Amino acid sequence: MKVKCFVCGAEETDRVYLHCVHEGQEKLVCTRCLPMLIHGAH
Repeated sequence: MKVKCFVCGAEETDRVYLHCVHEGQEKLVCTRCLPMLIHGAH
């Protein structure tokens, strides 16, 4: 299974990832996209 950010699609060799639950499903988000999820897109 390839690890990918569910927001930007970056693959496992590019970034650091965190587990999260989104819409009732466990997903992975990269640390680059995490601030957008916390603060919303500007």
